[in-house]
Amino acid sequence: MAETLQTLDSGYLQQCIHCGMCLPTCPTYDATKRERNSPRGRIAWMKAIASGEAGVTEDFAEEMSYCLGCLACETACPAGVQYGVLFESARSTIEQSPDVYRAIPRTVWRAISLHGLFMHPRLLRATGAMLRVVQRSGLDVWARRVGLTKMLPPSIQRLEPQAPRMAAAWSPALIRPVEQPRGARRHRVALLTGCVQDLVLPDVNRATADVLLANGCEVITPPVQPCCGSLHAHNGETDLARTLARRMLDLIPPDSVDAIITNAGGCGSHLRHYTALLHDDPVYGERAHAWDAKVRDIHEWLVEIGFRPPTASPFAEPVTVTYHDSCHLAHGQKVVTQPRLVLRALPGCSVVELPEFNWCCGSAGVYNITQPEQSAKLLERKTRNICGTGAQVVATGNPGCQLQVVRGLAEARAPVDVAHPVALLARAYAREGSIS
Repeated sequence: MAETLQTLDSGYLQQCIHCGMCLPTCPTYDATKRERNSPRGRIAWMKAIASGEAGVTEDFAEEMSYCLGCLACETACPAGVQYGVLFESARSTIEQSPDVYRAIPRTVWRAISLHGLFMHPRLLRATGAMLRVVQRSGLDVWARRVGLTKMLPPSIQRLEPQAPRMAAAWSPALIRPVEQPRGARRHRVALLTGCVQDLVLPDVNRATADVLLANGCEVITPPVQPCCGSLHAHNGETDLARTLARRMLDLIPPDSVDAIITNAGGCGSHLRHYTALLHDDPVYGERAHAWDAKVRDIHEWLVEIGFRPPTASPFAEPVTVTYHDSCHLAHGQKVVTQPRLVLRALPGCSVVELPEFNWCCGSAGVYNITQPEQSAKLLERKTRNICGTGAQVVATGNPGCQLQVVRGLAEARAPVDVAHPVALLARAYAREGSIS
């Protein structure tokens, strides 16, 4: 059974000292200035539910849906409150409450996505392949023209025209299961390809493999990888997240590699916490602890092993680059300086800081679907800050952020490219001839 507020160790809830240091960092409190929309207010509500003073209501469920789960409050908190644990426990509590959030459309969409597509990687890829056919044939445009898309929920209708284009090939077609560096092998690593990244941005996975190879790493990339479970954990489906964690541990034994590499900020934050997820599992508990010790964000790993700065620029002309911090990369994984070190190592690239660089862009998993109005406001704010830097390129280390920022810049008609920092590094290596 998944952890709920009632079964959670009370120490997590008692850590909050109500100092208010989290308030200026919370995007939803900033938008409303209401205590209930702040981390402090939500924790007070969670305490009341845990103690039995309050029940789980749709009002509470709506509030936890309004929360981005960006974890900026964790970075700001002087008392070390683990808001991520509280957030996921609260959502798990909601899902286990029989009288809350039982609308049929919501139940159907959760069954299709969380219980269906993201539990079965081959089914997810098959769905992606069908969507690719629809997009390339123009059937999506035709469906909009004749009104078929009106059958979708309103939030999906709004986002459907901006649905990301499916890639021409998934990661297994681009990356062999085992690839060796040209020179001496210094390390042996496993590369995680993700779900959304695999379908929409597999070139980032190829770039990650290239950069690892250029720095003396043998790269192991299992061709059929399960979802890491982050989407499930963040949406209250902890038992499903545990199932997926066990599948991942079976696929990649942590003692078989020097590091387990992730290039998606949101996934990486969850991947580091398999120990907490499986702490009472007699079979997988010890293995999960070894797994957590091996997980590295790609930027973190490159700095750790002393990556080689390229001699060529990724661009034909000098450019200005700015960097948007993925919330879960910065606040969840505490990986902040390493992506900037990668960017500053690129010849011909002048790096400027982005105002509010660690302020959420509004993607936050499925937040742009569940809370489209607030998501749009955050995206507009992020887009305005990016354009204000005068940069020609904005880099970010998470696929959700990348897709969200691309959409915001397109809507603003801003001539700014969006790229993963490692994709820029791979391009620089390619221009100097280190990789093909």
